[in-house]
Amino acid sequence: MFLELAFDATLYFVSVVVTVVISIVLHELAHGWAATFEGDDTPASSGHLTPNPIVHMGPLSIIMLLTCGMAFGAMPVNPVNFRHRHGDALVSAAGPAMNLLLALVALTAVALWMRTAGFWEDLGDFAGNVQYFLWTFGEVNLALLALNLLPIPPLDGSRILADFHGGYRRWVRRVNNPHVFFIALLVILIVASRADLGLFDGAAKVSLWYVNLVGDQTLHFD
Repeated sequence: MFLELAFDATLYFVSVVVTVVISIVLHELAHGWAATFEGDDTPASSGHLTPNPIVHMGPLSIIMLLTCGMAFGAMPVNPVNFRHRHGDALVSAAGPAMNLLLALVALTAVALWMRTAGFWEDLGDFAGNVQYFLWTFGEVNLALLALNLLPIPPLDGSRILADFHGGYRRWVRRVNNPHVFFIALLVILIVASRADLGLFDGAAKVSLWYVNLVGDQTLHFD
């Protein structure tokens, strides 16, 4: 259970939980801001333009995060109100774009910090913990970026692809049992939750490459 990490790897557990909560809130707010830009007042009228994680995630998602390491969020929007032809794609892409921005900010901070002060193993406890948190923050956001861009309903990638590809949009609508998508997504989440497989493994490699590039480092993780 993910909850066991609270005792065995407290720093990692806290870093992931805080990262996911902050990232989901900002991800959903990015959807809301983009929808507002598109002329839709649903995010504001529903009270979702708030930093309150309970509003965006709900108690069930937070419990899942603490016990299983998986979570989800939601931002109500009404595509009928969008003023542009591809407004749905723009609003859908805003969330992953926020994850990319958060990852770049965190990993750039780590890279520049390491150029001047070294790797977290060489820093004091507090400084090392902060650097470790920033690394985790960037890595998790890259994983969330990749996950949300998968073309599987209800992920953002599905709405982006459907907005530009009529064939895909019609295929999704013809699926008689939407639970098929839920099962596929669940399998992906289980695989992605493994430290040595899937999205997190890829995110770790990209994070390492970026920090080495910007920080002029030659770090290697086992």
